[in-house]
Order: sequence, then structure tokens, then C-alpha cells
Amino acid sequence: MSRKAFIRNFSIIAHIDHGKSTLCDRMIQKADIVADRDFHDQILDTMDIERERGITIKSNTICLPYSARDGNTYSLNLIDTPGHVDFSYEVSRALASCEGAFLLVDASQGVEAQTVANLYLALEHDLEIIPVINKIDLPSADIDWVRGQIEDDLGLDPETIILASAKQGTGVEDVMEAAVNFLPPPTGDPEAPLQALIFDSHYDPFRGTVVHFRIFEGSVRAGDTIQFMSNQAAYKVEEVGIFQIVRVPRKALMAGEVGYMIAGIKTVSDTSIGDTITHKKNPCDKPLPGFKETKPVVFSSIYPVGSDEYQDLVVALEKLKLNDASLIYEKDTSAALGFGFRCGFLGLLHLEVVQERLEREYDLSLILTAPSVQYEITLEDGAEEIIDNPALYPDPTTIESAREPFIRASIIVPDDYMGAVMQLCMERRGINKNYQYHTNKRMEMVFELPLSEVVYDFYDKLKSITQGYGSFDYEIIDYRKTDLVKLDILINGERVDALSQLVHEERAYERARTACDKLREEIPRQMFKIAIQGAVGGKIIARSTVSAFRKDVTAKCYGGDITRKRKLLEKQKKGKKRMKMVGKVMIPQSAFLSVLKADKD
Repeated sequence: MSRKAFIRNFSIIAHIDHGKSTLCDRMIQKADIVADRDFHDQILDTMDIERERGITIKSNTICLPYSARDGNTYSLNLIDTPGHVDFSYEVSRALASCEGAFLLVDASQGVEAQTVANLYLALEHDLEIIPVINKIDLPSADIDWVRGQIEDDLGLDPETIILASAKQGTGVEDVMEAAVNFLPPPTGDPEAPLQALIFDSHYDPFRGTVVHFRIFEGSVRAGDTIQFMSNQAAYKVEEVGIFQIVRVPRKALMAGEVGYMIAGIKTVSDTSIGDTITHKKNPCDKPLPGFKETKPVVFSSIYPVGSDEYQDLVVALEKLKLNDASLIYEKDTSAALGFGFRCGFLGLLHLEVVQERLEREYDLSLILTAPSVQYEITLEDGAEEIIDNPALYPDPTTIESAREPFIRASIIVPDDYMGAVMQLCMERRGINKNYQYHTNKRMEMVFELPLSEVVYDFYDKLKSITQGYGSFDYEIIDYRKTDLVKLDILINGERVDALSQLVHEERAYERARTACDKLREEIPRQMFKIAIQGAVGGKIIARSTVSAFRKDVTAKCYGGDITRKRKLLEKQKKGKKRMKMVGKVMIPQSAFLSVLKADKD
């Protein structure tokens, strides 16, 4: 039998917190490739931020040797995937390298929004799907109910369901046996011209770019000269190998295998996710289809706190882009903050993760502007513009109409929280489309909402009002007419461009009020009053004042004539007026960040 008959490539997909990473941990322990003293929970989650938040952000690959019950040893290429809606592009990239997937469902929570979304992604890639009911050890586990959901809601065969408790290690061997018995081995001819798909890459400071790839046809070994089909760049392969927590070099990799390649690729921009690798001398006929381009939905500008860190930010974004293909950025500039980048993100969690990774992995101090979405603007002369930056907002007198993106939000909650969720969505200008019961206690509510109302703090609020039981998934449906205004923040009469926001007319006062109050708390007091104002056009709609320090100039005047005290106070007032004319207000970094934070209840 050929080598590829003993290879299985598969993913584990599920909703957030249904136990993907824990199941991966147990399978790694079963394969015995990590010594007990080196083992720790969430071993495939290599970033600190993943462990702290308890979520997976990056898909990670590992090759597990497994001695099956039939007496043969198999190579199980397991790709762990994220569950959060913002990182579904990671899931689709991982699935492109697989023949099958295990769909995990929590025995107490049942089928949730991302369970369904990830199932559809797997079906699009035409994968074999095996359902697994996880967390059967929980006191609140209801296996029969979840089994019914998997059959009725997902349309999967209940006979193939595996029962497991990743935490206790129950059923882990059944999962590995199912991978051997029910998932198809990879296809492909090792003698054909090389055709391999890049599904990820990362930067190693000592070796340059490390490319993660799956071979569909042919084989590759150290010493081969390979070529990227998108830009025709050619490189000599230094090392190929597989992932077993650390990189394990191999002499060659054949069709059907998943591994890595180091080829002295110095320039980060040469590697693009979804590109096809082939041999320079004997190229394949056509490139593999690659991946759908991801479309950013949330935009924000990133600036370094110190202008001397700008060059470091340029390098950091280039390296991060290599590991996160969905990040989009272009140069930007601000009068208040200097040079920076306008970035596009897939959601607010994605924005937070990118900010934290830049600060931790590249040791940068950053300021982010208020997140915005893309608006379509039609001008009086018939020209159309797409605006995602408040600085580029045209003169309101020249605008005929504006349209904003709307989403269809699917919210699955226990029915006790129906009223609270409905109130939250109505406050955000939501339209209730329909709701239906999945079971006698859990229901799905469908709303159409403006995306701009969701990107701020909607997800946090939803989690808090449903005590963590609400699950939320959305897709962009269309653009609709809106009453858009530009909200400016003035500090002592000077407009601070980095604090400007595009908001719906109804929300302008509320946003201005919140921003002014937060800035008042953050801006340090001076010897003169500081006026913080929110303005729409020429009209001031909100104001807060940072009161001045007051030196007690009359302390030495005990007794005596009152006119002497008045004279000293008048003198102080004139001094303050003069100071205000020349006084510049320094806005601390924390003030910019405070405007972004979710509203206080």
C-alpha cells in the first residue's frame, strides 16, 4: 500500500467554547509526542492572548502518529480551528487542507450559531463530517436532546455520533479510530508535477518566512527549486518537515501530506496565503483555486504613540500580515497623531487581537481611532463615494444621500432572555424579522441591524444581558439609506481629527455626551479651564469642562481691606486669560482609548 493510504487530514470545528482545544490536547497526549513535564493545557494555542482569553485565534497544525486497532500506524494531520465568528476565515483556510472534519457539539449547550456556520463551511469544501457530542460528564448534559438536534437541525446521521468528554479523556480513542475508519485518505500522484497550497505562514527571526502548505500532487524535498505561481518568484528549498509541536525535518513530503517549508524567503510580502507552489523546471498546468478574498467590515486607524516608532510599526504590520491574511492596511495621516495606517478588520474582536499582538509581539505603544464601517455616499452631482474614514467625509451641503451596511443577525438564546435581547436590538435600530424555537427552552431570534450599531459594544452587551448564554452570528445583507452626520470633538475650540466619528443623526447627542464625559476624566487639569465640546457641523450639541487649578493668591491677605483681595484675584484672572491664549492642551493616550471603550451602564 502507498504511504498516503496511512494519512488522514482533518479539522475539528465547533462553536466557541465547545472544547476543540481540550480535545486536541487529549489527542496529543494519546499520541505521546510531548513529554508529560512539557505538556500544558491549550498546547496548540501558541499566543499568550489565546491562553488568557481561552479562545483559539490561529489555526494550528500537528501531525499525530497513531497505532490503530487494525495494527497499522497512521499519520493523523490535525488542524485545530477557532470558533469565533470574527475568525471564520481561519476555519475556511484550514478546511481547504482536509478531507474530513469532526463537528463538536456541547452536551449541555447544544447546537449554536457558529456550529451551523462552520458546518456549512465544511459542506462547501465537500468534506466528510463526523459529529461528536463533547462534555458528556457535565451534570447539565442532555445527550438525547443534543442527538435529536444533530439529526433534525444539522441533518447528520445519528448513528455516526461519538460521545466524548475531552476534559476526562473519555472517547478520545473512538475519535482517533473514526478518523482512520470513516475519513477518506488523501488523493494525489507523488510522481505528478508539484501542486501545493499555502494555507498559512509565519516569520521566524532566524530562518525567515516559514510556509505552511498542503501538497495535492507531486512531492518536494530539500534542494529542489520551487516557484510561487502568483509572482513567479523562485527559491531553493532548505528544509521541509512536519509539525509535532516543534518543527520536525523530513527528507521529502509527498502528495496528501501537510507540513512546512523553509526556503530563505527574506521578503515577507512575497508569500501570499492561497498561492500555489510548484517546481520551477517542471511546473503544474494551473494554480489551485486558493481562497475567497476576505472583506473587512470594521475600519480604524492605528498610530504609534511616539513618531519615532513609525518605522517599527511598518515592519510589524508586514510581519503580522504574513500570519493574518485578512488584515488590510494603507498609509494614513492625522494632524493630532502624525503618520499611521488605516486598517480594515473582520470584526471588533479581530481589531482587539491585532492591537494586542502588535503591542506584545512587536513591543509597540499604539493609539487607535474610533472604529467605523463603510458608508456609500451619493453627491449632488451624481458621483458615488465609499467612505470609511471620518476625515474624508465630504461637505454635508454636497451630499444627496448616504447608505450604511445592514446585517442579518441570528441570536440563539434561552427564552428567558427574549425580552432583554429584543430591547437591546430595538435600541440599536434593529428590525425584528422572526423568531423560532429550536427546543422547548432555546430559541433563535433573527434581526436586521445596522452594522455601525453592532461594531461598538453590541457583543459585550449581549453576553452580559444573557449571562453568557447568548450566541451571535451575522452576515452582511445590503446597504440602506441613513441619516448620517459627522461628529467632531473640539478641545478648547480646536478640532481633534482623530476623535471624529461618523454616526446616525439620532445617536449623535448620546455619542457626543459620552465622549465629552470620558475625555473630561482623562485630560489632566491645567491652570486654565479646558472646554471639551461635541459638534455636528457648526452646532455644539454637548459640552464638558475640565476646571482649572486655583492658586490661593489671597492666602497672605489676612484682615485688611477687601479691595486688596479683589485686586489680586483680578490680576490672577488676567494671567489665566493670557495663559489660555498661548496654552496648548496635551491629550494623553488614555483619552483616545477611553472614547473607544464600551459605554458605562
